Amino acid sequence: MKIALINENSQAAKNSQIYFELCSVAQKFHHQVDNYGMFSAEDEHQLTYVQIGLLASLLLSTQAADFVVTGCGTGQGAMLACNSFPNVLCGHITDAVDAYLFSQVNAGNAIAIPYAQNYGWGAEINLRYLFEKLFSEPIGGGYPKERAIPEQTNKRILDSVKKITHRPLLEILQQLDPQFLRSTLDYPVFYDLFFKNSNDEEINAWLKSFLKIQ
Repeated sequence: MKIALINENSQAAKNSQIYFELCSVAQKFHHQVDNYGMFSAEDEHQLTYVQIGLLASLLLSTQAADFVVTGCGTGQGAMLACNSFPNVLCGHITDAVDAYLFSQVNAGNAIAIPYAQNYGWGAEINLRYLFEKLFSEPIGGGYPKERAIPEQTNKRILDSVKKITHRPLLEILQQLDPQFLRSTLDYPVFYDLFFKNSNDEEINAWLKSFLKIQ
């Protein structure tokens, strides 16, 4: 599984710690982690939680990533932004129990962590346990196990509803404010990783034309 880590500007200083804990867990389960930044609060390219929603959707829609780990101060803004875009099912996750239940019951493909809340002594331990329970079992296995079939049925229904209530991502890209879109996507860390991993040739071609990338 390809996991994408994205941090917005208010919590960018924690990127290295989050990345370390995420990688240490991902390696145990043979997953790959791509770090899309922000890498520090001083990064020239700033990302807001709204922009994170767009990035998450783009990565998941094109299979450049299979799962997105993100967040903001409260986690709420990042969750709302992610869920406003197509092909993202993002949960607000605070601890290991949240992570396990979201993975098994809701079978989502993104999480938003509240990095400014209760993030003090032992924060790295909470992150490690959270990531361990998030990826400890195949996503969507159900909990409790006797509830697996109705939970999986509800997930399929939700996915079908989202296909109706969300427009195709390429249509959204074409109608977003160009300045917003460029400020979100036009930085080498993003597009170098994205075009390496994306499997959607139509979106790739449109973005390369928009960003004037050969």
